[in-house]
Amino acid sequence: MNLKIAVLPGDGIGPEVTLQAKKALYAIGVVYDHEFVFEDALMGAVAIDKTGNPLPEQTLNLCLNTDAVLFGAIGDPKYDNNPSAKVRPEQGLLKLRKELGLFANIRPIKPYKSLLDSSPLKREIIEGADFTIFRELTGGVYFGEKKLNDAGTIASDLCEYSEEEITRITHLAFKAAQNRRKKVTMVDKANVLETSRLWRKVVKKVSENYPDVLLDFLFVDNAAMQIILNPKQFDVILTENLFGDILSDEASVITGSIGLLASASLGNKNALFEPIHGSYPQAKGKNTANPIASILSAAMLLEHFGLNKEAKKVYEAVEKAIEYNVVTVDLKADSKFGTNEVGDFISNVILSKDDLYFKSDNVQIGQSTIV
Repeated sequence: MNLKIAVLPGDGIGPEVTLQAKKALYAIGVVYDHEFVFEDALMGAVAIDKTGNPLPEQTLNLCLNTDAVLFGAIGDPKYDNNPSAKVRPEQGLLKLRKELGLFANIRPIKPYKSLLDSSPLKREIIEGADFTIFRELTGGVYFGEKKLNDAGTIASDLCEYSEEEITRITHLAFKAAQNRRKKVTMVDKANVLETSRLWRKVVKKVSENYPDVLLDFLFVDNAAMQIILNPKQFDVILTENLFGDILSDEASVITGSIGLLASASLGNKNALFEPIHGSYPQAKGKNTANPIASILSAAMLLEHFGLNKEAKKVYEAVEKAIEYNVVTVDLKADSKFGTNEVGDFISNVILSKDDLYFKSDNVQIGQSTIV
């Protein structure tokens, strides 16, 4: 298979982690005789600095004319700490989602056995947890009309949803549940919000097409608590944009590090794959950022195109890196491995059928794993 992939490294640690994802895809291409053509483009704060636009037209056109987008991260303290900034990196990402029609964000949550003790939650709570969050991505308060009075003392953000927007992601969530444990949990705030009441009405209607899937409902405040108290109760969580953004980041503590969580953003024609962590500017250029989420995003890209054997190979390589403690400091405080070393190790495992290049003694002392 030949795929053209737009790579948007973005800001902060984005360029470092996306480089490791590209290494993994290159290794997959070598082993399985695929060709991945990468083309990098500007987005986020770096794009503002160079063009004045967080999503230059050249970048948007590239994304519209490639098979998929591999995205890093956006954000910079000079914009985060300036609430009066008129142009912001996040505007580029929101526009990209809208222009590509990426209405569904999919975030798998599943802890690794060897990292169960890395989570701040007790092992008995998280062991066996395995669920996926389906977050609506192009509607709600993030995209609603925004107002600020002339005095700058009153502000509002409109939260708005249509039946069509709710229906299309609900079908995806139920279809996913049919291939899992056949349960969908709808998260909302229907006791207060009119948009949530519409969500409930539409989701109940769509659920009639999936009689084999159990549907239940939780208010978002209770859902936030239940994810921590008993994450094993969940299979597929379906929710709107704002709630999904918050809950998926909260759920990252189950895995032990936000640096392990990948995501896919899907539309009818386009697809974007990204780690859920932010730009983490404090770690920029220090070779300490965890690249696994970005590499797993590449695995989700492979799955999207039906390359399931190839994706499994990436997952196995990541599991081996974790098993042998070839991880960054967020997972092992005294680790001697950095972003590049973890990426090299995972790529090497993909390339090596029987692990001939792996030397456990070298790993223990933090030396190169490539002979």
